Amino acid sequence: MANPRTYASRRHNILEALATALKTIDGSGAFLSNVGDNVHPRMKFWDEVEEFPAIHLNAGAETRQYQAGGYKDRFLAVTIRCYVQDEEDATEALNVLMEDIETVIEENSRLEYADSQNNTFSTQQITIVSINTDEGVLEPLGVGEIDIEVRY
Repeated sequence: MANPRTYASRRHNILEALATALKTIDGSGAFLSNVGDNVHPRMKFWDEVEEFPAIHLNAGAETRQYQAGGYKDRFLAVTIRCYVQDEEDATEALNVLMEDIETVIEENSRLEYADSQNNTFSTQQITIVSINTDEGVLEPLGVGEIDIEVRY
């Protein structure tokens, strides 16, 4: 095992692990949506999305909170953008997808990820900060955002 880099940001690694976790939304068990492999650790706008439903992630600001003994808590803001297309009720399809995403986040609050040297770490907590939707303005498309904070 390589020595972990103590001061490195792990933004990309966390997004990759989160994308992998979200790919488990497959319509089985507790999940009502099926995203297949249509989850990406980078942002796309709705006019660029060709397959639905789709989930795209974007890492935002990252902050540090300095503790005693040289320990740092890191906080990473992540936007999860959700896209659906449904001729009957895109608003309902979007709500179902966002509920599935919330289930994945709750089940993976201590998400495992690897750094660039393949050292394994876990997030301390993933918190949902806000949930927003287009409220049906783009029917038959639906666009929603879930803002989360990843503490690691």
